[in-house]
This record gives sequence, structure tokens and C-alpha cells, in this order.
Amino acid sequence: MSQSYNRGLIEDFGRWKEFSAGMWAWIFHKFTGWVLIGYLFTHIAVLSTSIGGAQGETTMVDGEAVNVYTATLQGLEGLFLIRLLEVGLLAVAVFHILNGLRLLMVDLGVGLEAQDKSFYASLVLTGAITVASVPTFLTEVSI
Repeated sequence: MSQSYNRGLIEDFGRWKEFSAGMWAWIFHKFTGWVLIGYLFTHIAVLSTSIGGAQGETTMVDGEAVNVYTATLQGLEGLFLIRLLEVGLLAVAVFHILNGLRLLMVDLGVGLEAQDKSFYASLVLTGAITVASVPTFLTEVSI
């Protein structure tokens, strides 16, 4: 029977240096999966607040009657924070997709010897796609 003991706080923090690319890929994949699940529930909650728009309910915006659904979405899309979060969502989704494809290839036996390189490639490609999309997301936004 194995014996366990408390290694202490210092040693636990030092273990992060021992993580290989595969461990970081696993951590990032799990984290991005949880973020996407959180986004899904947040998305449903926000859209359900404007459900009255489906019945034709209106609200007054700048002295003009606007559909509740349209007013909610226009109000959110005009915020810089929301646009910034959308860029983050894109980064999370792209990495999760690319890492998922990498994992699929590993499961199929393709590129087993290059797992580290493919993980780093997915990180670089995610960064490139995200940076290239920033101007699209941040056009016509008020800070």
C-alpha cells in the first residue's frame, strides 16, 4: 500500500515547471471546453431576456419604438467590453477546434511523434486568426 504525505505549498507550485506540452494541451482543452459551455448558458440567458420580441413587444429607444430583441442585441453590440469578449470567444473556439482536430489525428495514429509541434502550431494559428479578426470585431464600437 502506498503512503501519501503532504509535500507542502512550495513543492506544489514547483510542479508547474514539470508540465510538458501534452499536459498544457489537456489543461487548455478542458478550460476552453468549460468556457464554451459557460458561454452557451450565458447566451441562452441573454437571449431569453429579450424573448418578448418574438411576440412583437417594443421598447422606446431614442424616442423610437424598437423591437425588444433588436434593442437588446443593438445595445450589447455597441459595448466595447462585449466586442472584446467576442474576440476572446473566437480565440477559445478556434483553439478548441484546432486542438480537437489535433487530438483526432493523434487518436487515429497520425503524427504521434509530433504532438508537441502540433500543439504549438495550434496555439500559433489560434493567435494569428484571433489577431487578424480584431479589426472586424472592433469596427463601429463605442468605448
